[in-house]
Amino acid sequence: MKKSIHLWQARLCLLLIGIVTGSMFSPAAFATEANPFAWQITGKVTLKGEALPGVAVVLKGTTVGTSTDTEGNYTLSVPESPGTLIFSFIGTTAKEMPFTGPATINVSLTEDSKALQEVQVVGYGTQKKSQVTGAISSLSSREISEMPITNARQAIQGRAAGVDVVQAGSKPGAGPQIRIRGRRSFNASNDPLYVVDGIPLSGGIDDINPQDIASMEVLKDASATAIYGSRGSNGVVIITTKRGVAGKTVVTYDTFVGINSPLGRVEVLDGPGFAEYKRESRRAIGQYPLGPATDEADEKIFEPVELESIRSGRSTDYVDAMLRTGMIQSHQLGVSGGSEKTTFNISGNYFEDKGVVKKQDFSRYTFRVNLDHKINDKLRVGTSSLFVYSIRNGENFNPLGGAFAENPLGRPYNEDGTINFLPTNDGLRTNPLAEIVDGAQVDETKRYRIFNSIYGEWDIAEGLKYRLNFGPDVTVRRSGRFTGSETNARRGGAPTGGVYEEFVLNYTIENILTYNKQFNEVHNLNFTGLQSIQKDRFENSSIDVLGIPDENQQYYRLGDANQILGSNTDLRTWTLLSFMGRANYDYKNKYLLTATIRADGSSRFGENTKFGYFPSVALGWNLSEESFMSGVNWLDMAKLRVSYGVIGNTAIDPYQTQALLGRTSYAWDNTPAYGYRPNTIGNPDLRWETSKTANAGLDFSLFSGRVSGSLEYYVTNTTALLAPQPLPTSIGFGGYFTNIGHTRNQGIEATVTTVNIDKGDFTWSTDFVFTRNREAIIELANGKVDDVAAGRFIGQPLSVFFDYRKLGIWQADQADEALIYQDQVGQVRVEDVNNDGKINADDRQILGSAVPDFAGGITNRITFKNFDFSFFVFGRYGQLIRSRFHDSNNLLAGRYNNLAVDYWTPNNPTNNFPQPVVTQEFPKYASSLTYFDGSFLKVRNINLGYNVPASFASKLRMESLRVYTSIQQPFIFASYRSKYQGIDPETYVDGDQGVGGGEINANVAPATKVFTFGINARF
Repeated sequence: MKKSIHLWQARLCLLLIGIVTGSMFSPAAFATEANPFAWQITGKVTLKGEALPGVAVVLKGTTVGTSTDTEGNYTLSVPESPGTLIFSFIGTTAKEMPFTGPATINVSLTEDSKALQEVQVVGYGTQKKSQVTGAISSLSSREISEMPITNARQAIQGRAAGVDVVQAGSKPGAGPQIRIRGRRSFNASNDPLYVVDGIPLSGGIDDINPQDIASMEVLKDASATAIYGSRGSNGVVIITTKRGVAGKTVVTYDTFVGINSPLGRVEVLDGPGFAEYKRESRRAIGQYPLGPATDEADEKIFEPVELESIRSGRSTDYVDAMLRTGMIQSHQLGVSGGSEKTTFNISGNYFEDKGVVKKQDFSRYTFRVNLDHKINDKLRVGTSSLFVYSIRNGENFNPLGGAFAENPLGRPYNEDGTINFLPTNDGLRTNPLAEIVDGAQVDETKRYRIFNSIYGEWDIAEGLKYRLNFGPDVTVRRSGRFTGSETNARRGGAPTGGVYEEFVLNYTIENILTYNKQFNEVHNLNFTGLQSIQKDRFENSSIDVLGIPDENQQYYRLGDANQILGSNTDLRTWTLLSFMGRANYDYKNKYLLTATIRADGSSRFGENTKFGYFPSVALGWNLSEESFMSGVNWLDMAKLRVSYGVIGNTAIDPYQTQALLGRTSYAWDNTPAYGYRPNTIGNPDLRWETSKTANAGLDFSLFSGRVSGSLEYYVTNTTALLAPQPLPTSIGFGGYFTNIGHTRNQGIEATVTTVNIDKGDFTWSTDFVFTRNREAIIELANGKVDDVAAGRFIGQPLSVFFDYRKLGIWQADQADEALIYQDQVGQVRVEDVNNDGKINADDRQILGSAVPDFAGGITNRITFKNFDFSFFVFGRYGQLIRSRFHDSNNLLAGRYNNLAVDYWTPNNPTNNFPQPVVTQEFPKYASSLTYFDGSFLKVRNINLGYNVPASFASKLRMESLRVYTSIQQPFIFASYRSKYQGIDPETYVDGDQGVGGGEINANVAPATKVFTFGINARF
């Protein structure tokens, strides 16, 4: 309670600071009666229907002016006489708008592709968009901030072609999984590289506050990613945080508060349903008479507490007791501005996500300082500093699993209202409600992180510049786990506890030399040279104990426990030394060339193969710049691109190439002793996993920017895959790490933006993103031969579901055929693939994969005067999922509670699920019941905002004020939900965060819909 009071006090202080500082910096605070600028002009500037920040608004013929804020709004005081405002922005056509008095002037600018100067982050620098030769997707701060999200990775979902972003469930603090143009590797990581303010990270971006991000670029092809060499094989996500702009100090306060509610749930049997299910499980073997239930028959199979519940109508919904209405909130205060020499952007944020499953929540405190200082005309220094503290509860705890299985006919409470720890006489089940009693289960993780990107720049001579980057990154993590006596895991036994701690120090030092030169006004050359070193040191320690004397101690005094179950410490280090050179050349901005070579030396690889070399080349042709295209008025811009390059993968654990020892135990003169034995086989020839990528792309803009976008086609071949090779166990080793096999990814991508209506006060634009990727195994260790034991098949994705295919349930008229397969009516019928009259391992087949046939997203944005409205729809089609709910909670044995499935009975001859049978622990071929079509379409976000008129905002001493409300994920359309009472079918492609690839299990929190209300205030 005290902690909660302190939190609200802190939030109130943030709000008061925002109001006070806003009043200090508001123009109204300096207004005087003698002010001759009495006319006020307000309005909003848009581009393709989107708000455009940073637009210069100047009174023609004067130096009086301002710029639009992050929402595209502006306010300008002018003299009391008619005039003209000029609106200008890089990459657009300037527009002049006359006025004759105080007015609201909304302006829609259009792209000027002939003079397109807008730059794009490409890694180790920027390029004009017209000169970019690589496959790059970009997201603006507006797109990132449209949804109240926990994690910056969530903003990419459905917004970047070729990028598959999936999030399993709604557990607070859990991050989505990103795969850029598919998976390439069996055992090395398939995660992309994240680069924040120029520094490649090893610790991920989950600690970064999405509201601090100015833009995100996703580099996809070899031409774009080769500059990062071995770390770019899985794509690169570049994040640029917001920096200060010289001028007036601006104070912003952004906040949103919302409530979460479960969007459906997995349904289990209620009391009457469970009673009938238990009767049916006995009818199957003749232990319960056919026909309606009778008291006499019930007394033979139900225990007294169950009979009491049946007769009194008592039924307990344990699942519902585990759920609650959650809450999400964010409060951010920012101050930015500066002078000609020094600019700054400072922000502080508090974020909280209270999940819909009890005992699951996540809180994060972030503080960011971005400073840039110009020492003189040649020297500049700056820093981006991030400080993060987060607390996560329930990362490895989910009480839903036990709630699904608990008998609803038990007695959950004693007569005095206390929890009845044993609701039934089942020897393996206890009351799920005991799991969520305060202090019964504690699963808390605290993280502290300090990340810096420090730079210095020196303009050596005209066109020649040197930059030094230094990026220290420190993370400290402590996880504490406590399981009390009154829990199902301990069942009255001694409590257990444990602590896991880790310390990570990673730093990067980069020396970058760039040279820009134009020759004869038609030849443009840019060269970038890089030398860098990155080092990582990972330490951890852990201890687990049994017999904590006082449960109030939890995991804070483990030395008092009766027994140490285990303890360990570990150290892992690695180093990467790199050299890179990149040349960009263009002729009259028509013909473009990018050539890159990078050399990486990694301590993770063998003594003989530490260095890998990664070249790439890309060509571009600005077709629209040709003279023969001058008469094609409907074509604003067309650029053809082709590229080819080689990139590597070093994402394996350190020491895989070395022969390591392992501890062993033996008897020494009848006394236990410990020694060491060879544990792994070293491989000094282990080398880089290599991906060769070819890409062809088209960037276009039509009809004065009304239709624009890009199309891509790519093929990636990955060879020398890093994977363990099994060995005969007779030699004493299970296998060794080596390079085997060949995989291929190929696909198409499309990004299209249309301006459907642009009528000044009313605009409507649409963004459409489409991705189709095909991943396939081309070769394995033994060539083009399937590895059935490992579940790898030539021509198939890297992971598939290989099992029996369910055809239905054996019906009464198929009794004779069922006997041929030693089956019986009412049980699962699977396909006899080879028609040999028996079902065995040879009848397993490839059922499908978690890789979708295609995925896409559509975003619509509409503005009408001061109102703005947007909605975002995202979908994946063609993937198969495995529902672990349908095996762990679908035993159909009549003992534990069961999913509310449509099971077979003589009076209900369904083909969905088999008849319950008390004598079988699992149905025969039970795994075949767990596969479902995972296709879905989600309405991800609906947002409605209103920009308060500037005249009213100024009375509140604000420069601008926007209020909005949004609904996240109000609808999910999927057969898994509608037909089979499942939850969210969105799953990770690979195993991640305790959930198997393509699987849904009880560790996944239900899908949620979130209603939020927010304010964006600018002072």
